[in-house]
Amino acid sequence: MISIEQVKNLRQETGVSVSECKKALERAKGDNKEAKEILRKWGKELAGKKSEREAGIGIIEAYVHPNKRIGAMVELRCETDFVAKSKDFNNLAHEICLQITAMNPEGDILLSQPWIKDDSKTIKNLIEECIAKIGENIIIKRFERYEI
Repeated sequence: MISIEQVKNLRQETGVSVSECKKALERAKGDNKEAKEILRKWGKELAGKKSEREAGIGIIEAYVHPNKRIGAMVELRCETDFVAKSKDFNNLAHEICLQITAMNPEGDILLSQPWIKDDSKTIKNLIEECIAKIGENIIIKRFERYEI
């Protein structure tokens, strides 16, 4: 039997809905690590399904390093204004700006780069996790890095 505490802990760690956390824990027979892996797999599947949907709303995020000599801008798109204003979406845009500033990617290479804060994930994985969490398609429309 899966306890409410287990579901609550997994929800806090992943941000995924309570019902999905419960299903993942049941499938994993209570193993938290396995449940996270199941949620990650489901997130990838969901991201694939959502990728067909138009992402016409979004934000432009900018980051300038404290030395004022390097920075980045990204145009991140989603499906609704509600999501564009959400904390999770804005945090994702900020993390992508940090990545661009630090790694100077070119084109599609950005998506396959290991994330600077956790090299077990790529930027694509980070976006897929956010798609699974918020339930909308997310795309990087364009980005630019500036350096003096």
